[in-house]
Amino acid sequence: MCRLLGYLGEPVSLDTFLITPRHSLVAQSYQPKEMTAGLINADGFGMGWYKPAIDQPPYRYRNSLPIWNDPNFEELCRYISSGSFLAYIRSATLGQSLQLSNCQPFGDRQLLGIHNGFIDQFRQTLYRPMRECLSDERYQSIEGTTDSEHILALIYETLAQHPEQTLVSALTQTLNQIKTWAKSYEVRISLNIVLSDGQSMTVSRFAYPDPPPSLYWLAVTHPVKGVLVASEPLDADEEMRSQFGDCWQSIPANSLLTINPKGEVTTHAL
Repeated sequence: MCRLLGYLGEPVSLDTFLITPRHSLVAQSYQPKEMTAGLINADGFGMGWYKPAIDQPPYRYRNSLPIWNDPNFEELCRYISSGSFLAYIRSATLGQSLQLSNCQPFGDRQLLGIHNGFIDQFRQTLYRPMRECLSDERYQSIEGTTDSEHILALIYETLAQHPEQTLVSALTQTLNQIKTWAKSYEVRISLNIVLSDGQSMTVSRFAYPDPPPSLYWLAVTHPVKGVLVASEPLDADEEMRSQFGDCWQSIPANSLLTINPKGEVTTHAL
């Protein structure tokens, strides 16, 4: 069960949230507190970010090494500043290859996405129906073998076929379709997803039929203003208070959270 993080707000050095906090993503890689499967996240990592005030595709840096073994990670995080970024550490599903193409984020033009969760028995169940919904171009663009890459490809395909749709509507449609398939094949799904276009962010905490993995959000007030989303609070204690804002809040199960360009947060049930 992987761990993820997303940030939207005023530009900030990536190390502020990825390295410095007591329970940063690096700490969660070897000592997670709320994982429901697995013990560590040592099967690769990745981060994606948008350059402030420049309208161009986002950047990605990924590695199949554990995050603590990458000699470039800390220096990159100190160098890069961004007002919108995603990060992820991987705990691979049993049998999945430890290769770069299986490391998130997965992107499409201006979009970046990360997924924490699983589709049970993916290759034997939802693999074919999901791929049959993709255009030839998107079908051929899939390089890895994970359910995560296919889930995000399906979201991007929905947006490509209906460009008038918002991230919220495309994510909702995809979640509902995957749930319908899961019921038909009688398999479990877990779909905590963070999507960004650099200006806004859409987040799902969703699973069927079991409860979804942990996912929190925080209104950041120091040292910058913005919103954080994370699998686990970055400086968790018993009250879940934070040095960056007031209090981490758990995103309700089976719901969407949206962060608009003004930093306003809304949630609604799925």
